[in-house]
Amino acid sequence: MENFNADEQFEKLGLVLPPAPTPLGVYKPYLIDGKYLYLSGHGPVNPDKSLIIGRIGDDINQQDGKLAARQVGLTMLSTIKTNLGSLNRVKRVIKVLGMVNCTPDFEKHPFIINGCSELFAQVWGEENGIGTRSAVGFGSLPDNIPVEIEALFELHD
Repeated sequence: MENFNADEQFEKLGLVLPPAPTPLGVYKPYLIDGKYLYLSGHGPVNPDKSLIIGRIGDDINQQDGKLAARQVGLTMLSTIKTNLGSLNRVKRVIKVLGMVNCTPDFEKHPFIINGCSELFAQVWGEENGIGTRSAVGFGSLPDNIPVEIEALFELHD
């Protein structure tokens, strides 16, 4: 799979990247350490810069929660493309941490985070686009977003 082109794969999906978010706190949205790219927690940013808002199990159903996680994935791709120039800079996904803003009785956190994981698998292929993962529930997230995701990637040399 040496010729795998993540930018071309993304184009084939026909999806739109939202603008890369700028920090509202004291942190960096991304950091490169040697061959590793760390992305801070990202939320679901829409193309018009608004956020998807709501709590899964309250005002957002499971399917819309999964779509919100996909939107977080798109936001993360935007950060990569904006700051590194190309999705092809990423060799593989190493780790995804998905945080789900949900009611205490909600138990389908992995289903929600699949929205992001499936997107990464489409962009980088199943071999390199699927890494290790945690999907956990939270009582609240910043600005009442339904999903926040952070990730670690390996970059090409």
